[in-house]
Amino acid sequence: MTRDARAFWTYWGAGTLSSAGTAVTAVALPLTAVTVLDATPFQMGMVAAASYLAWILIGLPAGVITQRLPLRRTQVACDLVRALAIASVPIAWWSDLLSIGHLVVTALVINLAEVVFFAANATFMVSVVPKEELNARNSLMSGTHAVTQLGGPSLGGLLVQVMGAVPALLVDAASYVASAVLLRRLPERELPQPEARTAVREMIADGWRFVTRHPVMAPATWWACVVNFVCGAQLALFALYLVRDLDAPAGVVGLLLATEGVGALAFAALTPWLVRRIGSARVLLVEGLLGAASAALIPWGHGWVGWIFFAVGNCLFAGSVVPGSVVTRTYRQVASPPELLSRVMATVRFVSWGVIPVGGLVAGGLAEAIGARTTLLMTAPLMLIGPLLVWWSPIRHLRDLEDYGTPTLSRAAG
Repeated sequence: MTRDARAFWTYWGAGTLSSAGTAVTAVALPLTAVTVLDATPFQMGMVAAASYLAWILIGLPAGVITQRLPLRRTQVACDLVRALAIASVPIAWWSDLLSIGHLVVTALVINLAEVVFFAANATFMVSVVPKEELNARNSLMSGTHAVTQLGGPSLGGLLVQVMGAVPALLVDAASYVASAVLLRRLPERELPQPEARTAVREMIADGWRFVTRHPVMAPATWWACVVNFVCGAQLALFALYLVRDLDAPAGVVGLLLATEGVGALAFAALTPWLVRRIGSARVLLVEGLLGAASAALIPWGHGWVGWIFFAVGNCLFAGSVVPGSVVTRTYRQVASPPELLSRVMATVRFVSWGVIPVGGLVAGGLAEAIGARTTLLMTAPLMLIGPLLVWWSPIRHLRDLEDYGTPTLSRAAG
């Protein structure tokens, strides 16, 4: 095995451990709010929003921060910060000091570290994977993420059932420590630095202009915003809906949330075939139709019938998002100049993931007035906006995103 191959598999192993622990927290943290602290729908929205708020707060400068720091050490530090933040919840609970405010702050701290980690991690991958292998490796990473989303929530639900919601969070803390240990084994990587020291604001502006003026990256980013707004609503309300509307116990909640992993895994495996069959550009034009239909299935039925509708809808919805995420991420990695890559990745996440807390807060507020079921049903048709945005862009005339010409790409950079 070559040195680069060993580096990739170590990188993959660290990400897999971290992702598995995060999947446990995706069940344990909202169940802590619902079952331990008796959270209201709006409070659930606050916890969900805090889990993504950092993309708005530091999403743009994250790319500049990671460009100026050693990539490996940055990732290790972020893993350790997340481990400490997660561990604070059981400590506060055992001390009878746990509150919704503590959960909100914990979610925010974890997300702040996650934002910086992502910018460093996505950029680091390009340094250990040849360009011609990026699509396959990104599909593998999406597939692996899907497996952790399949096993993690199930494990999380079981741990919550056996240990309780709060102690189960210690599994996530341990996973971040294990990830940090693996990452320390990787060779250090540093990004190209500008010849002259450039102001942070100017560096952020360069990344922003490149993304928002690019005829392909810009509409792909707006497509992601639509998807993530709906995802934000679901993140805020799923645990609440399952526990209070469908009377699902913790173990069943974990299993039902794990159906996301089934769909994501299946579509991650299908993505290379879909790209060969219809082209990466056309993937963005069609998958929103499946997303809207499957999102509408989720909040139907009562009791075990409602569990079935939720499982099928959640599985198909999660799967519908994967091909578009893979092809747009790959395109950004191959089409961005190396000196702009970290800022491009951070800019796209700032814009597209910045709408997740907005979706969570809006859904939480609506659910206070009209209920979680009706709110989830109302968000489903929004998925149709994504394909419309892509249709009214140059992507409409492409088979593959990479077909967009390099000369125009340079002009788009501004």
